[in-house]
Amino acid sequence: MAVTPVWWTTRDDHRLASDACALFAVHFGDSAHCEGVWAAPGRVNLIGEHVDYAGGMSLPFALPQNTAAAVGRRADRLLRLVSVLPGADAAEYVEISLDAVGPGRPDGWAGYAAGAVWAGLQDGVISHCDGLDIALVSDVPVGAGLSSSAALECSVALAAYELAAGRVPDTEALPRLVTACMRAENEVVGASTGGLDQRSAFYGRAGMALAVDFLDDSVEMVPCDLAAEGLSLLIINTNAQHRLVDGQYASRRGVIDAVANYLGVATLGEVVERSSDASPLQDAVTSWSTTRVARDLLDDTGMTQDETTRTALRRVHHVVNEIRRTRDDAVPMLREGRAFADSGGSCGSPGSLGELMNASHASLRDLYEVTVPELDCAQETALACGALGARMTGGGFGGSVIAIVRNGQVEPVASGVAAAARERNFPVPTFFTADPSAGARRVH
Repeated sequence: MAVTPVWWTTRDDHRLASDACALFAVHFGDSAHCEGVWAAPGRVNLIGEHVDYAGGMSLPFALPQNTAAAVGRRADRLLRLVSVLPGADAAEYVEISLDAVGPGRPDGWAGYAAGAVWAGLQDGVISHCDGLDIALVSDVPVGAGLSSSAALECSVALAAYELAAGRVPDTEALPRLVTACMRAENEVVGASTGGLDQRSAFYGRAGMALAVDFLDDSVEMVPCDLAAEGLSLLIINTNAQHRLVDGQYASRRGVIDAVANYLGVATLGEVVERSSDASPLQDAVTSWSTTRVARDLLDDTGMTQDETTRTALRRVHHVVNEIRRTRDDAVPMLREGRAFADSGGSCGSPGSLGELMNASHASLRDLYEVTVPELDCAQETALACGALGARMTGGGFGGSVIAIVRNGQVEPVASGVAAAARERNFPVPTFFTADPSAGARRVH
């Protein structure tokens, strides 16, 4: 029996700004106090997952879904924040002194916004701030692995910067704003992030994917015109519970960081860049896995030493292979205009971006072990229904799957995925299609 998919709705910049201004007026009074509206997008990562903190390369693009912040200045060092989350009926309100912001304060969604201002002031990229009223509305699904947190941080950070500086950020300020938003997430909220999401939000551009090289901190725009190839990127939000602050993400990052430290390098990306021979790295990981640090990070209660070693090797193999898949294959394909050249062929045709996406998902499932049944079901069903490639995107443990689909097959693929979710009593997924879109900007 066919299942009608549920499609996510997205507001344009004008409607989003209007709704943010209306929320500001309702909660803070005179709307003239609102000095502008700034927006920042969510992101989707085509490939290059769990390598941002390892000196790897990722290939994200900015989504057309944005978080918008209507902002007005205050003079009493208060931050007053009001937010209506996507799908919520009621607004949530938080008030905190700028002087009280710090690790763990405030908690929840307000920590991302207040933390971005706090970190920007600490860094000096935001020269001054005596308080802000901030009203937030968003079309970025929360908990979907699409960087709703970075969209929140970056919209507020950009607003605070432009209100203080009186200009848009230049090439010197943008990387510092990225770092400030990373600090907000890492230090105030306590959720580990490697910076992929924040770079995507600030550097996104319509029609372009971003080849983000975390080894040299460079960002290259590469053309990504799916529409010209008769293709769409279908985003499947499984609506499976998605949390990155429960230790799973931090555990995997901890292993990768510790192995790099054991090797005497800053990141594993340096090792990958230096040599294509995996044998010395495998030997080093095997040796590292016998240490107390390894046992603590891998939580090996009841595990044999052989099991601990095999787990460590799986984690490192994913990171190394994913860096190579992205840097050596996916980015050159897009750069040279051949990523979708075989779009008329079979699913995951050899030499296609779709094939690389399939391999990435398998690695995340089997080696890094960050998928869940809802993600695997969506990925497998999308391929079975005709997608050219599909993979989970984001940190995993819930969230979303992306699929490259011919334009005429978007509805059938979505319907098939929805039917499979129903058959397995999974949450009802929601769907939308996306093209590379603009990064953080003022919209009103």
